[in-house]
Amino acid sequence: MAVILVVEDDVFIREIAEMMIQDWGHQILSASDVDEALTQLRAPQRIDALFTDIYLKSAMFGGCELANQAIKLRPDLRVLYTTGNYVTDKMRSLFVVGTDCLRKPYTEYQLQHSFEQLLALPN
Repeated sequence: MAVILVVEDDVFIREIAEMMIQDWGHQILSASDVDEALTQLRAPQRIDALFTDIYLKSAMFGGCELANQAIKLRPDLRVLYTTGNYVTDKMRSLFVVGTDCLRKPYTEYQLQHSFEQLLALPN
């Protein structure tokens, strides 16, 4: 069982993703913006992976900025991005090295497969 921090500013999308991930036996932590997520990342609790939307209302590249700060706080953290928008080369250059992006709308199978691959990576 992994502990996954889900960061999504759309409540409906966040709740659906959380339900799917919990159905696979993982524990969920939830945040709607960068500040909430950083508060959780600074706390002593275990967090194995970050699943974040790239475009959060709090910043232009909120998810990218968040992931880069998160890796500084927790170097072993695994990151999976998501977005409903086209991912440009400029945006990809902001990704944490070795991460991937899941395009919205995604199916439960796509999300589960992405997490299986992500969590199977060596630390």
